[in-house]
Amino acid sequence: MKIISDRAPSIVYWLDNKLYFNLTNDCTNDCYFCIRKFKHGISGFNLRLATEPQSHEIIKELQKVALIKHWSEFVFCGFGEPTMRLDTLLEISRWLNQNHLKPIRINTNGHALLLHPSRDVTAELKVAGIDKLSVSLNAHNATIYNEVCRPSFENAFEKILQFIGQARGSNLTVEITAVNIPEIRIKEIEKMARDFEIGFRVRPYLPCVW
Repeated sequence: MKIISDRAPSIVYWLDNKLYFNLTNDCTNDCYFCIRKFKHGISGFNLRLATEPQSHEIIKELQKVALIKHWSEFVFCGFGEPTMRLDTLLEISRWLNQNHLKPIRINTNGHALLLHPSRDVTAELKVAGIDKLSVSLNAHNATIYNEVCRPSFENAFEKILQFIGQARGSNLTVEITAVNIPEIRIKEIEKMARDFEIGFRVRPYLPCVW
């Protein structure tokens, strides 16, 4: 299905009092339930990027809206996986910490260790000023994860759990999130979060009506 929007793509957008950054449309998952499969954006913002923005472009857009509202949080989240552009993410996070003292969160699929195997990613995130990770797990075991999220990496589920453990070790606040799709056992994912001693949040499943 071809999805067209007449709105210019947004690299900075907002929901309520949270300001979001849309770094990329690339993702290492192909989740069947992903909103980008049937929408061009959210809340009137077009998140389908024509090109990936550079750090200075994002900061320029951020400066236009930084003071128009009392933002409670800055969030790296768009139509792709933010850690695919790790260096850009780190640069923007450092700028935010120098200029706007607000909590910074990343919504991530947790594939950072697979994307950057030679780097200590969670330590770099902490040093750059990231406060919190919301890790979208969306399955209670590897078999279901591969079925519903269709990752481009092997052993993705196990690596996500390793990433969560490393993030905890780097003193980042971490929560596991899961979309409430029919295939998964929410209680089992919630138990994983308890075992890690981290938060857990269920996200609603919004089936597409064609």
